[in-house]
Amino acid sequence: MHKYLIRNIQVVNEGRTEVLDVLVANGRIERIAPQLTVTDNVKEINGEGKYLLPGAIDDQVHFREPGLTHKANIYSEAKAAVAGGVTSFMEMPNTNPPAFTHELLEQKYAIGANTSLANYSFFMGTSNDNLEEVLRVNDRRQDICGVKIFMGSSTGNLLVDNYLTLDRIFAESQVLIATHCEEESIIKANLEKLKAQKPVLEPSDHPIIRNEEACFESSFKAIQLAKKHGTRLHILHITTEKELQLFTNMLPLKDKRITSEVCVHHLHFTSDDYPALGNRIKCNPAIKAPFNREALWQALNDDRLDVIATDHAPHTWEEKMEPYEKAHAGLPLIQHSLLLMLHYVKEGRITLEKVVQKMSHAVADCFQIKDRGYIREGYHADLVIVDPQQTTTVEKTNILYKCGWSPLEGTTFPAAITHTFVNGHLVYENGNFDESQKGQRLKFDR
Repeated sequence: MHKYLIRNIQVVNEGRTEVLDVLVANGRIERIAPQLTVTDNVKEINGEGKYLLPGAIDDQVHFREPGLTHKANIYSEAKAAVAGGVTSFMEMPNTNPPAFTHELLEQKYAIGANTSLANYSFFMGTSNDNLEEVLRVNDRRQDICGVKIFMGSSTGNLLVDNYLTLDRIFAESQVLIATHCEEESIIKANLEKLKAQKPVLEPSDHPIIRNEEACFESSFKAIQLAKKHGTRLHILHITTEKELQLFTNMLPLKDKRITSEVCVHHLHFTSDDYPALGNRIKCNPAIKAPFNREALWQALNDDRLDVIATDHAPHTWEEKMEPYEKAHAGLPLIQHSLLLMLHYVKEGRITLEKVVQKMSHAVADCFQIKDRGYIREGYHADLVIVDPQQTTTVEKTNILYKCGWSPLEGTTFPAAITHTFVNGHLVYENGNFDESQKGQRLKFDR
């Protein structure tokens, strides 16, 4: 493995930005100092005018393997991830078959080991009838990122609506529980009411059907269960102003038992975008009215919202172009999530230091990921170089998702990801990939 000396680069880390040299050796960050003198053989990278960030960690993705690989696979989406500066991901259990057993979960880890250019972990899936299998995660809490519960907005066995099952999981899980919170009964009632008014629904109806109340009621229920049992709860993709009253910034992140996530598309799009983008921005929970987006930005900056993720969920173009009710819900985003946040840095919505906190530091802290998420001596060298003097335009020709499209097509970002290191391996450099080394399984310091 090569040694790299990144010179004179603006290191963004732990709330500070300063010009430093960084030495990468044996997969780790070996030294950080204002000026390093290295006598042995190293490859030097001139970082003048550029930024060095810890690799982003995406805690919510859907890479579709096994069983749904016409949409995506772990190889294709992890490749898109590293091109976008995301060096680690945690993938959801709603594949085919769903990851309801440890044997099926380990099959996904084997695929990751063989094909993923990024570091990886996979959530254990829950159903109404796999409780004992789920609780076996307690014996493997250093090896698995968490337990995922669909408390609404899912189908078949993935929807967990048995209160006794939920109560036992919340009571007995010793690892983080991540929840998708939308109240299914409210969604169904809204749908029936709207269909009685208009026989043909359209994409702009999506936030009416999956409204603020559906999100709030389900999130409130999850938090009640977590407080009852002292559960470590992480609520995914918050979308509403009303839900924000459920979260606090009165505690440091390390002391929170209940944390929250916001996704880049809910920070970027609003319901005003449905006429132009239609099903391309159909996702669950829905993109909602502009006042919700404004509230999300405020809560992100004041630390009521803890991490930024993507909920990367690719579907084929044909699946998205079905009539509204049949069109699949989900957006492909992971290649452009960091660039999108850099756009908002330039807009003055958020600082670069806060982006690093929410996309790297806080994710590592929330999930207790071992030796990642920071630029520290001894940590794994998961690093990203950003050039703010370049631009990046999203075009069909440079989209790496297997589905081949993006809701951000035509967007020009005010920066470029030029280098991505995963475990000290320079996997991506100016549009070129070195696939000779794969990512590693994430470990958790629990």
